[in-house]
Amino acid sequence: MRVVAIIQARMGSTRLPGKILKEVNGRSLLSYQLERLKGSKFIDEIVVATTTEEQDDKIVTFCEQQGVSYHRGSETDVLARYFESAVKFNADAIVRITSDCPIIDVQVVDTTIQYFLESGHYDYISNTVERTYPRGLDTEIFTYVALEKAHKEALLERDREHVTAYFYTNQDVFKVSHVKNNTDYSKYRWTVDTLEDFELIKNIIEALYAKKPQFTLQDTVNIMEENQEWFNINAHIEQKKL
Repeated sequence: MRVVAIIQARMGSTRLPGKILKEVNGRSLLSYQLERLKGSKFIDEIVVATTTEEQDDKIVTFCEQQGVSYHRGSETDVLARYFESAVKFNADAIVRITSDCPIIDVQVVDTTIQYFLESGHYDYISNTVERTYPRGLDTEIFTYVALEKAHKEALLERDREHVTAYFYTNQDVFKVSHVKNNTDYSKYRWTVDTLEDFELIKNIIEALYAKKPQFTLQDTVNIMEENQEWFNINAHIEQKKL
């Protein structure tokens, strides 16, 4: 089974435009994320799925300079962008990652993929719907067959924009399961959607990366506990609703 990780990425964030190419220690957040995902034991190819908007030429330039595969598609119909990417890169299974998760833990990603591969009968598995992991370690995996079905059938704007909503809102149609962490760390917010989020992620990368580039969920929890004031940097930020 060919497993392709597809990262949706665009410059046009409403709350923090250009966030994925913002830099920490001279490197973009997207480059950190790609480096971390390359450590996966199961991912065969990583693809950046960006848009045809002119502002996203910068993302294409980055991908070409770094030798990263990419696809350009609709800005608003992200489901179509995923389907086109899956077709283009011959995916049997698709790992959905969003580019606002620069410190994603590849061990968490691989736990989700491994469960999917070993179970062999689920259409969609995530660690996000029943959240126990920090926001920012979000991992979803689904079959090409399920993606094709969603692409053909999903009509709601929400389902086209959020890609996987059609799976977990139609559990009578799709076989769905969830991965949960032994400890509930859902209080932590390690995604980047605002300047406050970026400030926290900058602190974490600066504290951990030099000693251990593939720092883990537990490493990050530990550094947060050592610097408890960091939690307040973005604790007030509300996640945008679907």
